[in-house]
Amino acid sequence: MPNLPPIRARASRAKFAGRTNGFATPHIPVPLSAYVVDCAVYVKGHRLPGRWSHDRAVQEVRSRDDAFVWIGLHEPDDEQITGIADTFGLHELAVEDAQNAHQRPKLEVYGESIFMVLQTAQRVGHATQFGETHVFAGRGYVITVRHGPSSSYKEVRQRCESTPRMLKKGEDFVLYAIMDFIVDNYIPVVDCMEAEIDELEDEVFKHAFRRETVEQIYQLKRDLLELRRKVAPVVDIANRLMRFDLPVIDKDTHPYFRDVLDHAIRVNDSVDYLRELLNSALEVNLLLASVDQSEITKKLASWAAILAVPTAVAGIYGMNFRVMPELDWELGYPAALLLILGVCGFLYWRFKRTRWL
Repeated sequence: MPNLPPIRARASRAKFAGRTNGFATPHIPVPLSAYVVDCAVYVKGHRLPGRWSHDRAVQEVRSRDDAFVWIGLHEPDDEQITGIADTFGLHELAVEDAQNAHQRPKLEVYGESIFMVLQTAQRVGHATQFGETHVFAGRGYVITVRHGPSSSYKEVRQRCESTPRMLKKGEDFVLYAIMDFIVDNYIPVVDCMEAEIDELEDEVFKHAFRRETVEQIYQLKRDLLELRRKVAPVVDIANRLMRFDLPVIDKDTHPYFRDVLDHAIRVNDSVDYLRELLNSALEVNLLLASVDQSEITKKLASWAAILAVPTAVAGIYGMNFRVMPELDWELGYPAALLLILGVCGFLYWRFKRTRWL
């Protein structure tokens, strides 16, 4: 029989409620439909029919063998999560983390229960949106709390319910299914970013330097860095779940967490690879911009050298002196023009040959 704490009276649920001036505020029960996405009791891998409140679910689980309750919450407020926490005897520090959200991915053990924080990601347009999922797991219960933009876990629940043989393993299999779903959802985000990087590479090589391209590269690098911060801790979490004796986690589920570990490492490596690609794209973009500027500088210098010839000749013979050679020479003017044209033509040929023009 699952080792659940006794159901307490609702009047005692102000224990973890918000405090004002040091005094606990009374807990006001909220209808389940306001924040509970789903609440179901599972016995030997099969879902019991009917709609359950968490109080009734605990009573049912206490009366059966091989049973547990799976509750899904979406952005509950402080008062709402207090009732769930008090019913299941959740540790107050874990409840505080679930209330405040914005936690780093982590795995913590409180007595005979596990508290896990995972970050979710989804690509919307050219921006990555991150959400947060908190999971409480103990003998007889699994509670998920979602914050921010994230995919619904309805698909995870349906997948688990379609395989009663696996769901019969209990709470640790549900924990694996949630982790696997979150990590697998990283892959489409990485694929979208990879497609955007391919487009940026074409932009870098086929078009002139643009400020917008640099801004896109910077934004993608920032999203990849943020994604890596979400994914990297999952590797440590999966390692810990697989290699250490933890409450709720049975050894026969270790191979499943190894699968999550492999996927997380793959995503982590893909993120590192894309970051290197972006660094290379940025360097190439700046290098090509420098090359373009160098080409422009060469052309300007070439034309400046060519135009310096007539400028020099005109400057010399434009001086206001009476005694100068060739001033009285009848062929002086055409000779000066021929000299200018000859030297300019020679310079143009030399610059053209060296590909400065």
